[in-house]
Amino acid sequence: MIIMASALPTFTKIGKVIRLNRHGCTNRPFYHIVVQKTKDNQDGPVIEQVGSFDAMPNNKNEKLVALNFERIQYWLSQGAKLSDPVAQLLGLSGFLPNHPRTIIQAWKNRREPPRERKIEAIKGIAPPLDNPKL
Repeated sequence: MIIMASALPTFTKIGKVIRLNRHGCTNRPFYHIVVQKTKDNQDGPVIEQVGSFDAMPNNKNEKLVALNFERIQYWLSQGAKLSDPVAQLLGLSGFLPNHPRTIIQAWKNRREPPRERKIEAIKGIAPPLDNPKL
């Protein structure tokens, strides 16, 4: 018995991507690092959460990242792609080579001199005479 190729069910391999999924409040972002189908949007169903990223610096000026390297390695071996922000985080953590955008940003930061903030006088408003600091 010969089965034609058109009669066989065709299964397309749906791509997976490891990306940031935004949570938190307005002006206070918090991200879950998740595995999703490529075609799903950010609010779509999540296959697995493999880490978290707090983008707001804490009182020690640190941005906190938690990563499950074993699961990330598993999903990469299954053919999952990385979004650019996740690739940057994995490069900074030492799991992958540094992302080119990270290196470019470091060079830009090195070339720019530190900015000094100057208080400019607002036209039409005179400072009070009894305040010696102004």
